[in-house]
Amino acid sequence: MAFKHISVAEVREKLTSNELVIADIRDPNSFATGHIPGAMHLTNANIAQFMQEKEFDDMIVIVCYHGISSQGAAGYLVEQGFENVYSMDGGFTQWASECADCIER
Repeated sequence: MAFKHISVAEVREKLTSNELVIADIRDPNSFATGHIPGAMHLTNANIAQFMQEKEFDDMIVIVCYHGISSQGAAGYLVEQGFENVYSMDGGFTQWASECADCIER
């Protein structure tokens, strides 16, 4: 099984229903400057705890800067047994351009 791709529009739609976990893998300063509402900052330091706290069938969306690095992180979670993992196409850059009023600081 491989990770899947998801668009910014699809994430926005699902965000209102609390159907997903958003894991932002950008650097700490970028995350602090702005992130998707409800996103958690996922790092090498907290990934083990993240994997213990989440269910294998949770919908997990990985977000990076441009949608490239998130693919590697999504692939890693799938390798660990997570079944419903997505990489958000366009990353936070795309989110900010499509949803500038939907940024949590």
